[in-house]
Amino acid sequence: QVQLVESGGGLVQAGGSLRLSCAASGRTFSMLAMGWFRRAPGKVHEFVATIGRSGRNTAYADSVKGRFTVSRDDARNTAYLQMSSLNPEDTGVYYCAARGLFGSVWPRDYDSWGQGTQVTVSS
Repeated sequence: QVQLVESGGGLVQAGGSLRLSCAASGRTFSMLAMGWFRRAPGKVHEFVATIGRSGRNTAYADSVKGRFTVSRDDARNTAYLQMSSLNPEDTGVYYCAARGLFGSVWPRDYDSWGQGTQVTVSS
């Protein structure tokens, strides 16, 4: 099992930026594919982005494509989600998740989750 801790959330005005971090421990980070999901109040987990073990393969939800960038630093055992041009629809709790093999857009494919970090975008 891998332990994940997100950080970097907060309150930001529309049009602003935030960078989320996800620190991993307990398994070899370079062997993990990482995913980012979010959950708005009253809604289910929504896929945001994923990055493969090598870092070469990434995928994004259409709603964040061109605004968000997922990356990883295997030397620091950390994944990142750089978020720009934020709008109120981006508000929610953001979670990072880990799995072996390849990234996935489905929450059920991930076996380790962080506790989440709140992102609130004001209009």
